[in-house]
Amino acid sequence: MKRFRNFTVFVTGGAGFIGSAVVRHLLRDTHARIVNIDKLTYAANLDSLPGAVTNPRYSFEQQCICDGPALRKLFEKYQPDAVMNLAAESHVDRSIDNPSDFIQTNVVGTFTLLQEALRHWRSLSREKRASFRFLHISTDEVFGSAGAHEHFTEATAYAPNSPYSASKASSDHLVRAWRRTYELPTLVTNCSNNYGPYHFPEKLIPHVIIKGLADRSMPIYGDGKNVRDWLYVEDHAKALTLVLERGVLGETYNVGGGNERTNLHVVETICDLLDELSPSAAGSRRRLITFVADRPGHDKRYAIDASRLERELGWRSEETFEKGIVKTVEWFIDHEPWWRSVLKRGYNGSRRGLSFVSQ
Repeated sequence: MKRFRNFTVFVTGGAGFIGSAVVRHLLRDTHARIVNIDKLTYAANLDSLPGAVTNPRYSFEQQCICDGPALRKLFEKYQPDAVMNLAAESHVDRSIDNPSDFIQTNVVGTFTLLQEALRHWRSLSREKRASFRFLHISTDEVFGSAGAHEHFTEATAYAPNSPYSASKASSDHLVRAWRRTYELPTLVTNCSNNYGPYHFPEKLIPHVIIKGLADRSMPIYGDGKNVRDWLYVEDHAKALTLVLERGVLGETYNVGGGNERTNLHVVETICDLLDELSPSAAGSRRRLITFVADRPGHDKRYAIDASRLERELGWRSEETFEKGIVKTVEWFIDHEPWWRSVLKRGYNGSRRGLSFVSQ
């Protein structure tokens, strides 16, 4: 089966963590032509796409999705058959310190991309219009904090609690509105927390791995009992291409790993793996765990019900958390040059999101 043969896909944010996993998956497992559109902000890294530049099915365009005229030229140049929108500011702590960047990229950028995709779609032949897809990738954080026994479904009401999640909720609503008002063929996915190779070090799992390898303090917000559902990034990439290929237009699909863990459990697991795979002369890494002031508005629990995706499209997450976290820790140990280069570019791992926390 030759998936996406003679099919050109725009992947916005393709140099980011999830975007790069999507690009790698499309190049490895399909016949699609990929145009990676990325502004190359602090969290983007073209080194996350080894071998892509020499692949004849891959093109890269450094471009901000807020620039309508520039996007228009790219649509005219490449004539894409689909858009996968993964371009976003995504770190909650940064959104607390500087929400304007999140409104600009996640809301204005999505609006601009929708407008140019609509302009392009309207110019297509009837046959091409019928096959065009605009897939918007979002987060479970738009649903707010789940109750003790609640799982987010596609029908769960939106209740975002951070500037980041509010900006993503806004972008989701825009995508739905462009479907209903202008008939643009859109789909939306909402995913749980991703982890895996090439993860930018500001997020919990890579942050703790790198701190542990350096025998430095590992910060945990609050009491560490906040719960997240962890999704291996390669599983997510496969889910997204499946939704693009077979999803029902206008619908939403939740993507979750079914791996709920407290933040403390995640950190303790990483400590134990580092002790096994890269022992420290100073002793157990658990001694490095430090509880710090909680994040303002910190959601207590996220939990995704991905049964619709499983039932209707046949997707299954392949990686359990226990196996996926081993792969992730091993990857960071084996790929020190990758994350060292990120640190050398100026990322110092300092705490953010404390603007409204008492000192």
